[in-house]
Amino acid sequence: MFLFSSLRIWSTKVICKAATDLRKFQRRLTRRKIIMLVMRHTRLIARLDDCSLNELTVRLNEQRSSGHAALSIENGKKALICFGWTGDIRKTCEIFDGSTIVSTFASDSTHNRGGLGLYKNQPTSVGYYDEQHQKAETLSATGWTALPNHPKRISGHSLVGLENQSMLLIGGKDYGNGNSVQSGIWQLKDENWNEIGELLQADIYGSAIYIGRSVYYFGFSSKAIQRLDFTETEDLQTVELIGNQPGDYYVHVLFQTASNYCV
Repeated sequence: MFLFSSLRIWSTKVICKAATDLRKFQRRLTRRKIIMLVMRHTRLIARLDDCSLNELTVRLNEQRSSGHAALSIENGKKALICFGWTGDIRKTCEIFDGSTIVSTFASDSTHNRGGLGLYKNQPTSVGYYDEQHQKAETLSATGWTALPNHPKRISGHSLVGLENQSMLLIGGKDYGNGNSVQSGIWQLKDENWNEIGELLQADIYGSAIYIGRSVYYFGFSSKAIQRLDFTETEDLQTVELIGNQPGDYYVHVLFQTASNYCV
């Protein structure tokens, strides 16, 4: 699994243990490596080997200091890194294969804090921070294609792809409604957006990971850890508060590993 976060050093905190309920995680590392970008205003890439961070000589093409997103693609063989805070970087993307970086298609719209998730197994982003739009786009081998707009002017959410090819959008901030922090759990399926449930506590700038038939959402503003349980056909069944974090961690880095990893 490639993991990227250059927001700030403190934003790269890896959540490996959060609550007793999470002990059942049997976490795995894709390719047994974690790749991390750890500095603000830099293009540095480091790799987590066992419990040590080792800086690589390869660099990102762009300085993605904040508002960017990264997504594991091609079954963990590569990582897609897109967007950023200012200028054209808010649209650009690059691909890292573990040793080299290459630029790829730029999106049509800006997606600062719009995230990246998989919809129909293709990288997808929704919304934007400053421009406060609700545009969704998906990336294929030929470039970015528009998807139906999200119903809200959303950003700061988490995107999670499900096995049924749909994608969830969790939490965030609605810039069309007084900048209100959201509790909505939205699903993009068959080119339609539907709100399928709500978090027990509204949140923004959190992170989510899908394991088994559950999505674990680690919030920022509420510090809550919430579990979204799905049926075998991936219909939302329940939402449960399973713990609280000791601090308000911004855009967490989440990955699967073994029990007591680096403890």
